[in-house]
Amino acid sequence: MVGIVLLAMVAAFLALRLYMVLGKRSGHEQALPPKPAEERLAPAPQLRAVAEPVSEAPHAADSVIDAGATSGVRAVLSADSSFDVARFLDGAKAAYRMILEAFWKGDEEELSWLVSADVREAFAAAIAARREAGHTLDNRLVSIEGARIEAARLEGRTAFLTVHFVADIAAVTRDAEGNVVAGTLTDAVATNDSWTFSRNLKDSDPNWLLVETDEAQ
Repeated sequence: MVGIVLLAMVAAFLALRLYMVLGKRSGHEQALPPKPAEERLAPAPQLRAVAEPVSEAPHAADSVIDAGATSGVRAVLSADSSFDVARFLDGAKAAYRMILEAFWKGDEEELSWLVSADVREAFAAAIAARREAGHTLDNRLVSIEGARIEAARLEGRTAFLTVHFVADIAAVTRDAEGNVVAGTLTDAVATNDSWTFSRNLKDSDPNWLLVETDEAQ
């Protein structure tokens, strides 16, 4: 009888550990071939994990939130107390890499899970033009040197967060024969981008979509 009780306790403990590990996944784990949205977008996110006091969260991450974005971040936190700045930025950096790599490869199916319809159309047009010219991109994201929230706002229940990325990218454009027509992989170029991510906070899907891209000022 004691042995049965002990086995039951062990089974309960293991079940609890599995829930702690699997039950907190946010839905950004990347996998191929395409899977449902809740399994696809890698680290991006734990965007909705760990709750923090509304009054304290922005101060905990002053170095990654521009002064002009603080009130907007507070508004997002007021609407969704589980929002976490650090985890959002980790997810944004993962999405930045995934979106760039999908665009460089011309993988429109992958992009469809990561960006809004408007951005997807713009990317698709650029990919089509590249294919028509017979060009391919042999680019590599060497490193992401920094990411910070430079703007934030809440429109109804939809949050918009603009992230300023500082990255080093090595880029090469090749023609149909594989000859280099532009760029080099031996020298990385410092890049500054401002990307805006959006999410309806009423939506059960925790994924944030890229809704706008721009060069950072």
